[in-house]
Amino acid sequence: MDPIDRGPEEYGHDERAGESADSARPPGTEIVPAAVPAIPSHAGPAHITPAQVTPALAHLKGAGPVTTPPPVRTVQLISGEYLLTVNPVDGSEIELCPPGRQPDAPTRRTAAERADLQRAGRPSVPPGPAAPPLPLLERSAERERLAGLLGRGRSVRLTGAPGSGRTALLEAVAADCADLAPDGVVRLSGHRRTTTELLYELYAAVHHSARCRPDRAGLLELVHGIGAVVVLDDLELGGDALDELLAATPECAYLLAATPDTDPASADAGLEEVALGGLGRGSSLELLERVVERPLTDEEANWAGDLWFESEGLPVRFVQAGALLRQRDQLRGSSEASDEFEPFVRPFERVSDDAPALTAGTPDGYDIPLPTLGEGAAPAVLLASRLTEAARATLRFAVALGGEVPHQAHLPALVGDTHADAALGELMSCGLLTPVGARYRLAPGVVTQLEAKGYADDAVAHAHTAAQHYAWWAAHPSVTPERVAAEADAILAAMGPLVPGQEAGHPSAAVLLARSAAPAFLAGLHWGAWERVLRSGSEAARIAGEVAEEAYFHHELGVLALCVGNLDRARAELEASIGMRGAVADKVGTVAGRRALALVTDRESGRPGTSVPLALPPGVGPGSGPEASSAPASGPFSDENVTLVSRQEPPAPGPGHRTVPVPVPHRRRPALGARRNLVAAGAGAVLAAVLGTVVTLGATSGSDNAPTDEVRTGQSPDADNGEGDLPADQPVDDAPPNPDVQLPAPSTSGSAVPSDSPSPSDSASPSGTPSDSASSPDDTPSKPGSPSTPPSKPPTSSSKPPTSPSTPPSSPSSPSPSDDPTEDPTDTAPPPSSPQTTVSGPNPSLSETSPEPTVA
Repeated sequence: MDPIDRGPEEYGHDERAGESADSARPPGTEIVPAAVPAIPSHAGPAHITPAQVTPALAHLKGAGPVTTPPPVRTVQLISGEYLLTVNPVDGSEIELCPPGRQPDAPTRRTAAERADLQRAGRPSVPPGPAAPPLPLLERSAERERLAGLLGRGRSVRLTGAPGSGRTALLEAVAADCADLAPDGVVRLSGHRRTTTELLYELYAAVHHSARCRPDRAGLLELVHGIGAVVVLDDLELGGDALDELLAATPECAYLLAATPDTDPASADAGLEEVALGGLGRGSSLELLERVVERPLTDEEANWAGDLWFESEGLPVRFVQAGALLRQRDQLRGSSEASDEFEPFVRPFERVSDDAPALTAGTPDGYDIPLPTLGEGAAPAVLLASRLTEAARATLRFAVALGGEVPHQAHLPALVGDTHADAALGELMSCGLLTPVGARYRLAPGVVTQLEAKGYADDAVAHAHTAAQHYAWWAAHPSVTPERVAAEADAILAAMGPLVPGQEAGHPSAAVLLARSAAPAFLAGLHWGAWERVLRSGSEAARIAGEVAEEAYFHHELGVLALCVGNLDRARAELEASIGMRGAVADKVGTVAGRRALALVTDRESGRPGTSVPLALPPGVGPGSGPEASSAPASGPFSDENVTLVSRQEPPAPGPGHRTVPVPVPHRRRPALGARRNLVAAGAGAVLAAVLGTVVTLGATSGSDNAPTDEVRTGQSPDADNGEGDLPADQPVDDAPPNPDVQLPAPSTSGSAVPSDSPSPSDSASPSGTPSDSASSPDDTPSKPGSPSTPPSKPPTSSSKPPTSPSTPPSSPSSPSPSDDPTEDPTDTAPPPSSPQTTVSGPNPSLSETSPEPTVA
């Protein structure tokens, strides 16, 4: 059902004589079987039963079961730096465009290619005899002025009431400026178009853009160099939006056509304003004669004069008035109204019940009076009453779709008449249609007039029928995305009355249509319609309670937001889609959503292909203590498959100390650099703690008045002598061990180590005189086997540990310590043969005057 050229492929026959369907398919389109079976219908179209379901409908939810897997159309296209794969089943897949897949720089179209493109973008000619062309009356001055302003590179805004002939004037001026600009004349339609959509359409009209859509920055760079005369009809933009369009294309001269109720441009836009009024009385009568194709009678001329005063000279009113006079001639049985080679058929035999009764009193009964002035000012109802049944049914569909007229190729299926495509010619000859871009809409004021007569009573039912038809047609493999995109306005209009869900099954029909049309809009690069159909489908799925379909729409909205650079919106939509698909156990869709969400995370980090850099967890850093390095990581660093191993003994102070991570195989390594940073921070914390301990020991153990470099067990430091140093007490010689005296328990501030000599020096005194073992500088150092060896277990944390002696002990013959020097102190005093220990720090429990150790 091709809107341009109808062929046998429209009815399911994809093969012509000597030609396969694959050879006629455009490049870049692939038809593959669906990966999942169809889901049984729960609220599908009423006219589709499981026995009538075809493979083209089977991949749609609610279409019913089939025996063969349905074909699905997949297309790959490039959007900026992304490669998109259109997947109608599970949702579109997006990834960074791999090397070698980036498209070449777009090339400009030639003049012949631009002409072919503009010709294809015009509305199709309705079937039937062609209507005579109408002249452009009383527009010579405006035509010359507009062409002169455009020739000087100025942009013009033409303002006129609906039906004042703006479109006809634009066509004439465009023909005058065909060779004015290097990129020729570009015709665009501003009906329901945003600034971004107009910029992309302008880019596609000048450059080749097959399966490629530049990003925002690339688009602005490309359209900045376009030099063309842009004829933009039905403009709906104004203010800042219009300023943005003009600023993005400084080399273009615009001819804008808008209605008076459209927002004006800003004062800085630099637009020339031209107002377009109605026709004069003489020109209006001349236009009426051209439409009727005969001279007017005096009665008709007087009636036309009254109509001119009532309609303020709008040309569309006189085109419709001419249609009323032609119908009157046909009803009167005029010989000029029928073909002399065809049998005469009385026109009133096909007149509807809405038509006024024929006037009696004439010999033949065909004398029809002129329409009243009210009927001439609002002639839509009277004109429709004298049309065929197929034409009136087409008007009902158009009213249900908000004024959008389906393409003539769809009318036989919608109306149920094989010859319904001829209805479009009837409506055009009556002046009830107006061209808008590549399609037709009802003329201004026609919708209101028909609604008052009851043409909108069954609007929801007609919209439901149109939605069912478009859902089947858009999903058919033989229909290209470009053809679906051309019917975007009618498809969107069909979804509007169904989304509120006034009747059962209507939201499901809207979901079915959205699922069929959304992939085609995406592949056809009509992203404005793609976004609108996704939002409407999401709302319809929410109302219908179809969670799986709602998840699909959220996924597509997330992909769209990622393509346009709205990362926050993309993350919200994708997370909603993943959650819904997890609820319905859609594993394949969940994987597709997580892949897109991972790409959003990479975009947010600003580094393509890498993960977001992780921060250190709280409590780990310099100055946090040595315990922080041995504590397990928490928060985003917790990973049961990765282990960090540290040395057990305290490291020596120095820059070379660090905690070495043990590599463990793991399939995910995005946070390896962050873990290395964590290990380095922990090693630095340990190093800082050790260095602080060493500095503290050096500061507290050094003494200028200390008489000796050793403090022995038999000496008790005194912290109350008021001096800076703590002198040792004179021990009692040969004091027998007292079993009742208990030694203090070891604490974290001190440790017990074996003494360097078996007994305290006899010459030690409280005044601080040097001991006998260290008084002479000429003493012989101790032998290797002497008890001057360092302790086997150094202190780990001490407030005042002992310092190493400045001179080695001078007693080479001193006996060795006992066999068990490292035993922990007990509550009772050790035997006399046990080694003496050295107290590493001050202990207030020891008295200065007591010759024996006491317990505090």
